[in-house]
Amino acid sequence: MSTKPPTSDIDETKVRTTAAKKVAVGVPAVLHALKIANEQMGMGRSIQTLLKVNQKDGFDCPGCAWPEEDKRHLAEFCENGVKAVAEEATLRRVDPAFFAEHSVAELDSHDDWWLGQQGRITHPMVLDEGSTHYRPIAWDDALREIGDALSALKDPNDAVFYTSGRTSNEAAFLYQLLVRGLGTNNLPDCSNMCHESSGSALTETIGIGKGTVSIDDIHNADLLIVAGQNPGTNHPRMLSALEKAKQRGATIIAVNPLPEAGLMRFENPQTVRGVAFGGTALADGFLQIRLGGDQALFQAIGKHLLECEAEQGGVLDHEFINAHTSGFDAYRRLMMDAEWSELVAATGLQQETLRRLGDIVRTSTATIVCWAMGLTQHKHSVPTLRDVVNVLLLQGNIGRSGAGVCPVRGHSNVQGDRTMGIYEKPSEAFLDSLDREFGFEAPRKHGFDTVEAIRAMRDGKVRFFMGMGGNFVSATPDTGVTEAAMRSVDLTVQVSTKLNRSHAVVGKRAIILPTLGRTDRDQRGGRDQRVSVEDSMGAVHSSRGRLAPPSEQLLSEVAIVARICSHVFEDQSTANTRRTNAPRADWGSLEGDYARVREHIARVIPGFEDYETRIDKGRTFFLPNAPRDERRFATIDGKARFTANALQYPVIPPGRLLLQTLRSHDQYNTTIYGKDDRYRGIHGGRRVVMVNMHDIAKLGFSDGDIVDLVSEWTAPDGAVQERRADEFRIVAYSTPRGNAAAYYPETNVLVPLDSIADVSGTPTSKSVLIRLERRG
Repeated sequence: MSTKPPTSDIDETKVRTTAAKKVAVGVPAVLHALKIANEQMGMGRSIQTLLKVNQKDGFDCPGCAWPEEDKRHLAEFCENGVKAVAEEATLRRVDPAFFAEHSVAELDSHDDWWLGQQGRITHPMVLDEGSTHYRPIAWDDALREIGDALSALKDPNDAVFYTSGRTSNEAAFLYQLLVRGLGTNNLPDCSNMCHESSGSALTETIGIGKGTVSIDDIHNADLLIVAGQNPGTNHPRMLSALEKAKQRGATIIAVNPLPEAGLMRFENPQTVRGVAFGGTALADGFLQIRLGGDQALFQAIGKHLLECEAEQGGVLDHEFINAHTSGFDAYRRLMMDAEWSELVAATGLQQETLRRLGDIVRTSTATIVCWAMGLTQHKHSVPTLRDVVNVLLLQGNIGRSGAGVCPVRGHSNVQGDRTMGIYEKPSEAFLDSLDREFGFEAPRKHGFDTVEAIRAMRDGKVRFFMGMGGNFVSATPDTGVTEAAMRSVDLTVQVSTKLNRSHAVVGKRAIILPTLGRTDRDQRGGRDQRVSVEDSMGAVHSSRGRLAPPSEQLLSEVAIVARICSHVFEDQSTANTRRTNAPRADWGSLEGDYARVREHIARVIPGFEDYETRIDKGRTFFLPNAPRDERRFATIDGKARFTANALQYPVIPPGRLLLQTLRSHDQYNTTIYGKDDRYRGIHGGRRVVMVNMHDIAKLGFSDGDIVDLVSEWTAPDGAVQERRADEFRIVAYSTPRGNAAAYYPETNVLVPLDSIADVSGTPTSKSVLIRLERRG
């Protein structure tokens, strides 16, 4: 066993390709996960830790947000969960000696894989203005400097506070209270870049920005359409739920530009069938749709259902439509006028294929549509998701067993952070409740989302940036613009467990605050503390780490935020005493006992009543979901809303390709676990671009050629902008003609900052127009 970190970056000249896999998980996945766990933690520590993942007396996996059933397996984790735990529970350390050895410029020269592999940060560090290296700083000095910087701001809107999805409910609640106590709603988060389009579309159409299904609904569905999603890599535990649904007779349809092994066949390593008898074929059909064609697909389904209703009747749920919806007539007129030829052109699928899918939906007794970023990161993502809702409303598939909308959130607790108030556009009801609880007046003016925050930094309007977890620099679009914007800020603060690029691309002065992770024991007030999280389906449960922290110098996120609040709102030695409109709380008590934080949450946020008792002994409770529970819709007219959406889809000029950015299998968000994308048959490197073999030949290239990727974007003023990513190897791959795929964060540089989804503002990372240029 060697727990030493790598000494060099990925050697991209050693990329090799094999045939793509047609089956996911199985014994190879188990062996690969254990290999990484052993390299990072050692075998004894791995066993000790993994047996507590997602258990009622253990900790919530720091990876994806897929829910658990009430009855837990002994091994309640997946391959990517093991990787996430191993990265956090690693024996590798980034201590003051490391920072003394490596300058910030050197850190910036390394790739994201090398940075992440170095290990856990052990001490608070500061980078002085003009200095080349970080140096240690005492906690009191670091927090006092942060408090003084915040107090010195002439306008609270000069500060930006970013949040990653892994932040606990308790820390997120205190964090938003700090920010609103300062007087701003500048609370961008990772949802802005992922599922903001889902929230926008669902809030408008059904009155809640979340899904409407439970894990039991997945098991009991008659039909599951999985669109723009790769569960085999991004949330493998979903495959077990799909397998259970399949065994109960469900039909599963996969809709994706790339064939994904996890939706073809699943070898469940916890069953004899999965290990020895070939597993379970999941998808009954695979529709290889063109990028951006999903709105046309769901319009085709809706049109087919309406035509069948007109011809033979008995297709639509008129009782539900009449009692619970509005806007049906306008939607019906638009769909009946839609041209099949245009729907075919947009999807790249034959009319017969679209009608066969329409018939499967027509005969389904309970339909769920699941989706992820393949549907949310286009300019027309919000209309696309409105049309998903339209199809479900036609047959009453909201608010009954086995049916509903299922946006599959990525990061653990990204949904909980939003519930806790991490949102730049908070509701008036939330702010009123916050005011009553803490005796102040929270700001009402909307703040910056992620893209708006980068624009403000770019334009010199931000003096202070704080990141509560995450890797803002690598996660965001338009890398060159984002890095220049970050470097213009006076003070940047990162609350982090591990090293990443956001510690190398910093403001004029920078502070790193090392924090406890999910796996770490958190002892405050003389006893072990627990936090809580919300999964992708609105269920809340507790999480308690068991490992000794990697350093005695670490503080929890709750403690960090509570101490900053104390400095900003109570410190009598600074100008903070002039704050007349500040939240009133016993910050020391909140730091010492997280149950006190939950008492505040229970009084502020509906659905959290009796919070402490309901998460006791590992219990899970479901938050209220009016569309699911009561068929009640908090929309502008109190009904679920059909919407009439003009059809949109990308048109690709000759000689160009439409690129989607995506994850490799050895990756979760911006965390790079390894060098391979095992299921897609790409090994040893990441700077590859997957292109249809016919497009490769038509464009005058060969498989294996090294090219530059150049994105082209026409700004609203008509100017054509270009961005470049150098030295990518062409890989012939099964993609629709005109479409391509490559990994982020390496290709985030190609995504224009101002190319965003209508309504939601999400970067259009699945619709990047590019050309290939030969090297040299």
